[in-house]
Amino acid sequence: MAIENTVRFSDKDLGEFKELIQDKIKKAQHDLELIKSAYMNDHNNGTDDTSPTFKAFDEGSEVMSKESNSALAIRQEKFIRDLKNALIRIENKTYGICRVTGKLINKERLKLVPHATLSIEAKNMQ
Repeated sequence: MAIENTVRFSDKDLGEFKELIQDKIKKAQHDLELIKSAYMNDHNNGTDDTSPTFKAFDEGSEVMSKESNSALAIRQEKFIRDLKNALIRIENKTYGICRVTGKLINKERLKLVPHATLSIEAKNMQ
């Protein structure tokens, strides 16, 4: 059992990371809802009576804004998925183990990037 503790985080550490990740998931889901509501915003901003030139610019801007929001939403959904995968690794007690080197990922790195699967050493090798 002593060897196992050297190759994985303690249950106490895993519990702390689990809380951190669950908080990040809640915030990320809230942010995703904001992005989606901005994307779905069909409210007319009163541009019907403006000249066609300005209306064309406005419509182009609206399309770009929707594309940008869509890209943000996709990125946010991936972030949430990665965080949920981290929770699965916590349950499997494999959380925090670098998938390349097999060594423990630095705790400070995991606090900043809780869904990390690579140590700094492995990241630098890429």
